[in-house]
Amino acid sequence: MTRVCLLGKEDVDLRIDIYSYETARRALATYDVSEPWTNTLQLRTNSLGNAVTLLNDLNWYLARLTRDAIIREPSVSTTEWLSRPLARQIRDGDLDPDEPVNRLKVYGVDDDRLVDPTFVLRGDAQEGTYERADYDESVVVRVTKGEFFA
Repeated sequence: MTRVCLLGKEDVDLRIDIYSYETARRALATYDVSEPWTNTLQLRTNSLGNAVTLLNDLNWYLARLTRDAIIREPSVSTTEWLSRPLARQIRDGDLDPDEPVNRLKVYGVDDDRLVDPTFVLRGDAQEGTYERADYDESVVVRVTKGEFFA
């Protein structure tokens, strides 16, 4: 199953605010939504295509309420997430899912919150863990070249 995780902006209570919109509430009603980290929402879809489509459908709300939307597709990686633009490129066939990606956005986990996103280059472009020394846990997100250099 493909996982989607929405990261709320600092001034937003994501669960309350996104469900206050009827259209967003209806779009999310068919999913079992959890909160893996503070001010995040996670749900499962049956494919990368469905995950990207759901995020497209929620785009208006995401632009106002979230600071990031990430996707974990097990056929691409079981340990790393994909940025929304990278997931879209894979879904559209513009990027081979087996092509190594060495541009990463790494979040530290502090007090059950995703914090301090840092862009890093992975030297060998192979899947693996990237640890942030100042945090006990890290969340690694593969990003596009455009996101990395923006």
